[in-house]
Amino acid sequence: MGQKDHKIRVLFPIGAKLVIIISILVLVSLGAVTFLVSYLSHQDVQRTAEDNNFTVNHRAGSQAEGSFKAVETAVLLYLEVLYRSSSIEERDPEMEWFFFNRNKNLAAIEIEYLNNTTLISNEQFLNTNNISIDAIKNYFSLGFAAVPDTIRLINAAPSFQLSLITAVFKRKDKEGDETIRVLFSPDDLSESFGTGTNTSFIITDSGDVLLHPDSDLVLGGANFSSLPIVATMRQEGDSNRRQISFTDDSGINYFGAYYRITGTDTTAITTIPHDIVFEAVRSITRQNLFLTAAVLALAILFVWFFSKTISKPVRVLADAALHIEGGDFEVELEPKGHDELSLLTESFGKMSSALNIFGRFTNKDIAVRAMRGEIKPGGFPKHGTMFFSDIRGFTEKSENFTRAFGDEASNRIVMWLNEYFTRMVDCVEKTGGVVDKFIGDAVMAHWGTAFTAGSPAEDAFNCVKASLMMRAALRELNATRAKEDPGNPEIHIGCGINSGIVTAGQIGSEQRMEYTVIGDPVNLASRTEALNKPFGTDILITEDTWELVGDKFITEEMPAVTVKGKEKPVRIFAVVNMKNVAGPKTLAEVRTLLGISAPDLDKVETDEEEKKYKIQGN
Repeated sequence: MGQKDHKIRVLFPIGAKLVIIISILVLVSLGAVTFLVSYLSHQDVQRTAEDNNFTVNHRAGSQAEGSFKAVETAVLLYLEVLYRSSSIEERDPEMEWFFFNRNKNLAAIEIEYLNNTTLISNEQFLNTNNISIDAIKNYFSLGFAAVPDTIRLINAAPSFQLSLITAVFKRKDKEGDETIRVLFSPDDLSESFGTGTNTSFIITDSGDVLLHPDSDLVLGGANFSSLPIVATMRQEGDSNRRQISFTDDSGINYFGAYYRITGTDTTAITTIPHDIVFEAVRSITRQNLFLTAAVLALAILFVWFFSKTISKPVRVLADAALHIEGGDFEVELEPKGHDELSLLTESFGKMSSALNIFGRFTNKDIAVRAMRGEIKPGGFPKHGTMFFSDIRGFTEKSENFTRAFGDEASNRIVMWLNEYFTRMVDCVEKTGGVVDKFIGDAVMAHWGTAFTAGSPAEDAFNCVKASLMMRAALRELNATRAKEDPGNPEIHIGCGINSGIVTAGQIGSEQRMEYTVIGDPVNLASRTEALNKPFGTDILITEDTWELVGDKFITEEMPAVTVKGKEKPVRIFAVVNMKNVAGPKTLAEVRTLLGISAPDLDKVETDEEEKKYKIQGN
C-alpha cells in the first residue's frame, strides 16, 4: 500500500485540521468583507452603466430619427416646389443642382405614380462613389413598397457595397398618392453609431441591420432577428424604450437598451458588455482576494510550523501502520524526544520487527489480503492453474553436499536452496501467482485462486509464462557457477502445470491456518511434473491448460498418459517457447539448450509400485 492509499485513508491529519480551522476563520471574515464590497460596488456600477447606456441609446436614436425625418422633409419640399414651379419632366437643372448641393448625402430619388416612374439622380454623388445610373435603375426595379404613415427603411449596402439606405414613403397629392424612394448615405450618423465603449446600431422591424460600427455586417446584409434583445423588443410591442440584460449566442453577457425611431420601421439599439462594465469591480475584488490569500498564507505557515511538533511524529506512525497493513513489515522508526509519542514510536518499531520475522514464515500476500477482507474464511470453488516444480537429482546433490562439507552441509544446502527459491518466487509473484508452499526442494504455486488476472485463460497464460521465466532465470544463475562445484551445483528443474476447478480456502486449525488449494487438478499437476524426467522435458502442461493457452505458446504433444483415477488418457504437451519470441522453436532445441538427453519413450518404465500413470504407445 503506497502513498495513494495513504491519501485516501488519512483525510484530516492533525496539522490539516488546525490549518482548516484557521483558514475558515480568515476566509469567513475577509470573505464577508470582500463579498459586501464587491456586491455593493457591483450594484452601483450596474446602475451607472445602465443609465449611461440608456442615455447613449436615446441620443443615438434621437439623432437617427432627426436624420431620417430630414431626408423625408427635404425630398417632399423639393417635390412640392418642383410641382408648383414646373413639372417632373421639365425640371429646372439649376434648382436640381442647388437641391443636391444642399443635400449631398442623397444619391437618387424615384417617384412612382400610376405605374409611371421618374428617376432623379445626384450625378456628383454617383460619380464620386463610382455608381452607374444603370445600377440605380436596376436597384429601384426591385419595387420596394411603401408602408402607410411610415418611412420604410431598407439596407441598400449589399447591392452597392457602400453604406447606403433606401427610404420609402408616400406623398399625398390631389390626384392620388405617390410612392417616393430615396437612396441616401447615413454618413451624418457615423459619430453616434461609430466605435466606442457602447455599441449603437439600427435594425429594421425584420431584423436587418441598417447601421453598425462593423461595416462588414452592414455590407453583408446581416440580420439580428435572433438577438435576445430583438426578441424582447418584439414581445414588448407597446414600449418604445426599454433596457434589459441578455446573453448572445456566443455566451457574452450585455446590457442593452432600445429606442424605437418614431415614424419609421426601425429601432436604435445600444449595448455594452458586462465584462467592460464590471472590470473595475473585478479589479477591486482581485485586490481583496490577493490580500485574503496573503493573510491566509501567513496564518497557514504559522499554524503549520506549530503543528508539526505534534503532527509529524503522528504522521510517521500512521505511514508505518499503512505500510504494515499493506504487507511491508520492514519499517524503520527512530524515536525523537522523550514524550509519549517517542515511547509509542519505540514500541511500534519493536512490533514491526516482530511482524517482519513472522511474515517470512507464512504467505505474506495471502495474509495481507485476508486481513483486508479480500479473502473470506471457508472454501470456494475456483478455476485456477496449478504449478509444481522440483529440482532434478536433488537427492544426489544433497549427498554430495554431505560428502563435501560434513556438518556444514545442512547450512550450505539451505543457502543454496534459498538463492534458488528467491528467483523462483520472484517469477511467480511478477506474473500474479501465489506461492502455496515449499515441499523440500519442490515449489507449489497457483494462479487465479486468491486473485485473478481476469479470466482462466489469462491466469493460465501467466502460469506458463512464469515457468518460462524460471527457465531463463536458472540459465542465468547456472552461468555464474563452475562445473562440478559441490558447494554450488547447477540446478535443473521440471515443471508440471494443470488447470481446472479446485477448492480454495483457509485450511488448518484455530492455532495455525494456511491458504491452499485441494482437488484432483492439484494432484494431476503434481503427477504431470513427475513426467518431465522420463519425457526429457522441463515444462509440461496438461490438455486442460493447453486448450486455454495453446495458441500463444509453441508446444509439442507428448504421448498420452493414463493417470490413476482418470478414465481417459490425459494428453500432455511440452512447452517450447512463447510464439513470436526469440529462443528455441522445437523441443529438440530446448533439450540442446538445457543439456537434456532425448529419451527413448518406448523403454520408459513408470513407478510400478505407485501406478499413478503409464505412458501410452505412439
